[in-house]
Amino acid sequence: MTDDLSHVDETGAVHMVDVGAKPAQRRRAVARAIVRMAPETAARLRDLPKGDALTTAQLAGIMAAKRTAELIPLCHPLPLTHVEVETRVLEDGVEILASAATTAQTGVEMEALTAASVAALTVYDMAKAIDKGMVVAEVRLLEKTKEQV
Repeated sequence: MTDDLSHVDETGAVHMVDVGAKPAQRRRAVARAIVRMAPETAARLRDLPKGDALTTAQLAGIMAAKRTAELIPLCHPLPLTHVEVETRVLEDGVEILASAATTAQTGVEMEALTAASVAALTVYDMAKAIDKGMVVAEVRLLEKTKEQV
């Protein structure tokens, strides 16, 4: 039952995966999150000037990706070579796309997911005073790649 769980051994105990024997590879991951909200809230976010809530969300996502190993137990600290967070205001929400890249022995899925999640939570925090019905939804990994160095 625990055979497929990478962070659980045969006895059911959790452990950090040993990636020491794996070769370093270029790795990239892309994640997405959506913050659903009233169309009026989305319009207000869309109309804000540069330096607004969406820029704050982008910065929060980048900062979070860099701290993923401190937030998620058993994640390896990775030397990130690039993190990008993009926001797009939709008719009824904000879409967040986060990408993370590294050259390492393990992937950057958790960093991309963390960036998207924290950026979404930041949008939520910035708009919660005007929209009590917002929902953070659809946090998911869209893509992961690796290639030889």
